[in-house]
Amino acid sequence: MKSYRKELWFNIEKRRQLINITSEVEDCLAESGIREGLCLVNAMHITASVFINDDESGLHSDFEKWLEKLAPEKPYDQYAHNGFEDNADAHLKRTIMGREVVVAVTDGKLDFGPWEQIFYGEFDGKRKKRVLVKIIGE
Repeated sequence: MKSYRKELWFNIEKRRQLINITSEVEDCLAESGIREGLCLVNAMHITASVFINDDESGLHSDFEKWLEKLAPEKPYDQYAHNGFEDNADAHLKRTIMGREVVVAVTDGKLDFGPWEQIFYGEFDGKRKKRVLVKIIGE
């Protein structure tokens, strides 16, 4: 069995941002040479998420509104975590959206359903962040 590992780095310019990383993950898969197996993609930061969904701007706007209702950024003093930092909402948003995804690899391709894409969700950005891609198989 082969194993492949790569970190993808992103400069996140906003506090919250969704980035479609499907093509970067597909590049990793091609680079790995693995034709059958599993591809794990996970956020390497506790205030970020990796998830699969549709690449549709209305849906992305809905995510932003929904997450902000569930875990509003402000007022900062509503959270016990906030004191030294002001990112408690980002930790909660990450928990809701999830840490990682695993996608089957079949015949050298990510085995997606219709419309599925991989996204990096950042909830406490304005700095460099990373994602781990780990692929195992033959």
